[in-house]
Amino acid sequence: MFRTLLTLLVFSLSVATVFAQTEKDVVTTREMDRINWMEFRDTVPAKIRTVILPTGTLEPHGVINNGADNTAPTAMARTIAKRVNAMIAPTLPYGITGSMEAYPGAFQISESAYRPFVKQILEGLAKNGFKNIVILNGHGGGQTAVLQSVAAEVATEKKVRTLVLNWWSFASDETKAVFGEDGGHAGWNETAFIQAIDPTLVNAAKYSPELATPYPAPGTWAAVPFPSSIGLYQKGQGYPKFDQQQADEYYKKVTDKVAVFINEIIAKWDLAGL
Repeated sequence: MFRTLLTLLVFSLSVATVFAQTEKDVVTTREMDRINWMEFRDTVPAKIRTVILPTGTLEPHGVINNGADNTAPTAMARTIAKRVNAMIAPTLPYGITGSMEAYPGAFQISESAYRPFVKQILEGLAKNGFKNIVILNGHGGGQTAVLQSVAAEVATEKKVRTLVLNWWSFASDETKAVFGEDGGHAGWNETAFIQAIDPTLVNAAKYSPELATPYPAPGTWAAVPFPSSIGLYQKGQGYPKFDQQQADEYYKKVTDKVAVFINEIIAKWDLAGL
């Protein structure tokens, strides 16, 4: 009996040791602004060749935080970093805000200032040894085009591989799968994503449907500032509902989808020998 119990104990300890070894990371932290330079030197690119750069801006988002475009990609990067074996660069929190710049607390960075700044950041990531640079973007409009253009330039000039991913549009299928309809800027999908990250950033008591306006069909109308801080992609769809269970489900589905996609792109780059 004693021998049996001893055998079981040894087996349990062995399993626990293997599990701990499996779970142990190759680096003490995935965040570039928290790691020591010596550990960074020993890790990049020997063990980690990928970096995630979260980008966003400050602008109104209905009843969620003005920094939602920063909160979302930053949290996502932290969630998936180990799964895609990536470091996380500090979030770039100011961007090309556009038609909502007039709202309180919003910031607008001109393209002439934003473009060279982003390019130097990407060049710095390449200089530090990263082969794969993933821009996880939380803000659309003109910012997307600038990021794609600059990323392409750096990929060609520095012989690195770049990917720009707008999480909300990339995950539009998950939006419809979880909520049964389309979303919007600060709509059901984005509000739920922030609610899953930190419910204290959602002020549901201030919500009313009047805060939302459907985006205009191309060529119909344009207004500056945009008249609402919630912009719906489809008329009658995307109004926030504040369901925590759905929010958590949506966050998991979106982050899973993004992680799988990044790994697929890197594997294809490797397969092609690029």
